[in-house]
Amino acid sequence: MTSSELGQTQSQESVFSFLMDPVRHPFVRRIDTHAASVFLEGPRALKIKRAVRFPFLDYSTLAKRKAACEEEIRINRPFAPQIYRRVVPITRAENGSLSLDGDGTAVEYAIEMTRFDERQTFDHLAEAGPLDPALIDAIADAIAASHTIAARAEGRPWVDSIAQLIQGNSFALHGLGSYAPPEIDDLDRVSQTALGHVHGLLEARGQRGFVRRCHGDLHLANIVLIAAKPVLFDAIEFDETIATVDVIYDLAFPLMDLLRYERPEAANRLLNRYLAITPLENLQALAALPLLMSLRAAIRAHVLLARLKRAGSEADKAPIAATSRRYFDLARALIHPPPPQLIAVGGLSGTGKSVLARDVAPQVAPMPGAVLLRSDVLRKQMFGVGETDPLPADAYKPEVTDQIYRTLADRAVRILSQGHSVVADAAYASEGERNAIREAARRSGVRFVGFFLVADLTTRQNRIRGRWADASDATAEVAAVQESYGVGPVDWTIVDATATPVTVLRRCQTEIAVQR
Repeated sequence: MTSSELGQTQSQESVFSFLMDPVRHPFVRRIDTHAASVFLEGPRALKIKRAVRFPFLDYSTLAKRKAACEEEIRINRPFAPQIYRRVVPITRAENGSLSLDGDGTAVEYAIEMTRFDERQTFDHLAEAGPLDPALIDAIADAIAASHTIAARAEGRPWVDSIAQLIQGNSFALHGLGSYAPPEIDDLDRVSQTALGHVHGLLEARGQRGFVRRCHGDLHLANIVLIAAKPVLFDAIEFDETIATVDVIYDLAFPLMDLLRYERPEAANRLLNRYLAITPLENLQALAALPLLMSLRAAIRAHVLLARLKRAGSEADKAPIAATSRRYFDLARALIHPPPPQLIAVGGLSGTGKSVLARDVAPQVAPMPGAVLLRSDVLRKQMFGVGETDPLPADAYKPEVTDQIYRTLADRAVRILSQGHSVVADAAYASEGERNAIREAARRSGVRFVGFFLVADLTTRQNRIRGRWADASDATAEVAAVQESYGVGPVDWTIVDATATPVTVLRRCQTEIAVQR
């Protein structure tokens, strides 16, 4: 540290003491990170950049800290206008006293923010229990919206940086000395091999505009629930290069973090919702997802290990070390994905096939579970309407239905070719439809498991009458007509769907495990 930097640090300490003065600020609480100190008091939060310099950021002078504060406001307001207020100076009067936004000379700058309930960040919510599916959908919508408005950028610098990210991460992990060198070397080697496989894919995505100026640091602690809506905040402002990435790498962070918090259902739903509302080309990025999630997990592992240096007692260090280990183990698991498989779930309307498909998808490897393809949703997409908007009878002509099943099989092949599993949900009421989806698995060289759900007409009609906000247009009358369908011989596993969804799920889980 230079004498100038030492002076900056000492000057900051006087500001911090001022903000923590129990007379002026009796109820203030301070939170420190490696690059900032946040002072929470009443409905307000003040965030000050620490006078530090790292390889990836430089806040060593007052001018640089002021610029960083202004940039943080600029970058984050589109994500979280309800949080970010302004940059406010902390001034020193002629008599030496400090004031917030006073008339004296500015000696420090702070970001003034609206304080939120820290217990409502999604790391805390995920730690506390299962997450509401509607909230996960809303997170996906918020992320997709942020990507839509994000500025496009040249893709090659991002793609070229990935090898250095892997190497730098391995170097840091070796230097911190907490994990066995063979484990680190294996992660490095397999990551570099995976990068070799998807390098061309990522380059092509960069050329097509999928590399953008994203949030850049979208772990669950940087998503907060405000007024029942998820809000993205604390986006990277100190280095545009770090935040200029493929949108799928941005998405990989919350996906990985949900897996770390053992919320596979939420991770799977987030992935499927994002894919459903963003360009179809994102299906091609699935091949890169294991690498990108693993890289995110490995970075979190080494960042947490570095934080151990600032921890005080052994009691403080133990949970940090344990969390780092969970991220490191997850990084190694993600980079070794098992082969994909195709699970088909069929049955007449009201048998509960869509419920089963949704419940099975998170549990089908590789992480974060299978991509869910549903014929009802594909039909709505074909006609350009919302998932719950009703379609006219013409949309259910045999030739339209044939096209839907061809699209379903073709899309399944496309996803399977990326090394990702598929759960395909449709009626499969004819032998030809069932054979077509099985053929998709054969063409792809993957394992196939088919379930055909059956239930009596009364049960099916009662379930249909109880639906709301669903993609299916089936009515109780349609269910009655389906009784006359010539389903033909079914060589899939036939499942009694009159049982509860939990019972049906367990039966199918057992069948999938037996057939492995």
